[in-house]
Amino acid sequence: MSKFNEVLKNIIIGKRTKGEYYNRIFVVSAYNNVTNWLLEHKKTGKPGIYKKFHEGEDYISALDELKSKLITINDSFVSAGLHKAEADAFIIQRIDDAKNYLRSMADVISSGYVNPQNILLAVREILSSIGESHSAFNSVNIIKNAGINATLVDLSGFDDTKAFTIDERIHEAFKNLNVSKTLVVATGYTKGTEGIMREFDRGYSEVTFCKIAVEVKADEAVIHKEFHLSSADPRIVGVENSIPVGFTNYNVADQLADVGMEAIHPKASKPIEVAGINLRIKNTFDPDHEGTVISKGYLSPTSRIEIISGSNKVTAVEIHDPLMVGEVGFDLGIMHIFAKHGVSYILKATSANSITAIVNEDAVKKPLIKELQEKYYQVTVEKVAVVSALSTNIAKPGFLARATTALFNKGINISAVSQTLAQVNMQFVVSRDDYEDAIRALNSELCLNRK
Repeated sequence: MSKFNEVLKNIIIGKRTKGEYYNRIFVVSAYNNVTNWLLEHKKTGKPGIYKKFHEGEDYISALDELKSKLITINDSFVSAGLHKAEADAFIIQRIDDAKNYLRSMADVISSGYVNPQNILLAVREILSSIGESHSAFNSVNIIKNAGINATLVDLSGFDDTKAFTIDERIHEAFKNLNVSKTLVVATGYTKGTEGIMREFDRGYSEVTFCKIAVEVKADEAVIHKEFHLSSADPRIVGVENSIPVGFTNYNVADQLADVGMEAIHPKASKPIEVAGINLRIKNTFDPDHEGTVISKGYLSPTSRIEIISGSNKVTAVEIHDPLMVGEVGFDLGIMHIFAKHGVSYILKATSANSITAIVNEDAVKKPLIKELQEKYYQVTVEKVAVVSALSTNIAKPGFLARATTALFNKGINISAVSQTLAQVNMQFVVSRDDYEDAIRALNSELCLNRK
């Protein structure tokens, strides 16, 4: 969204004639860093305006500072055709309204008559909506000034007191909208009684995107990204060694999301998967390329590895206990402790008296480890990396041997390995120091050297 000039040129207008602009709905996210400023930084956790409200600090001044930043963003789009006075007036009014909402909520919390947690969740909803409303308003303004009929669908419900669910609000917004006559831009945030942030946290834009696709019975859903969905991360292997996947299925997309490399939020994609709507991932800056189609039933006609992915932000938690061997349901007790602390595992490997779970490093807290140590003989915690080889069809002898040989040839030791009967995902646990080398080795052997 921060490169809207390219979006307008490559995606919205492209090579279309005037009559081909319509029958499309664009769902937009906030501009780069705006949601981080509003809530907290997604990767570093650096606090934003929400933290100031939560701690009783000067959130009003923080909102004024945000207003100045958003107006500066508006300045950057004047050359793209943005009417600055209209855009500034919109965001000034929206932030002023947000101040009034938050003041009222602060008064309710200070009264002591309500559970503050419910109010704080509502504050996150209000703050989240500002970024998407800002970028959606600007997008429609620019598109209209380019001579294209455009309609803003602001699903934030900022001034709407009706108690709609997310699905109901989307239905109401689109039920009488003739998309054959206008290009629609909708906010990625949708206000609903269940709270889209509460349900999906920062993946809410993709949730809105998929729910709209189902509501209007879209022929296809398209996500435009900075890169192609490729055989491996181009920032690790280089663009020249990163091959667009072309075709895959939702199962593989779920496997990707499990290690934090989302093609799409796994909960978001379920409605379009069930509805049989294909998802296309395209590179915004390579508009002539067809991209990659993710479909419900795709199975590669030949056995091949489609994607090498993984994470170097995981931790191995190994429980070793001599009493484990032959004990029916021993791992159930371990999983109960994991569930109690809200921890989900990415990979689990077992032996007669050891169980190793690979989990996101942020989930490994002292209370979890303390409880495990109190109950079991030995608990080992080690920061590691996991590398996955994914495909819709790897049911062919030799892939595992080739993968392990490629890692061996690079001097990379495998600490644990996992593959299920479904044969869509081979997972290797390696040292963090070896993570990028492992990605490059597997990409080179299994994707660039397909045979």
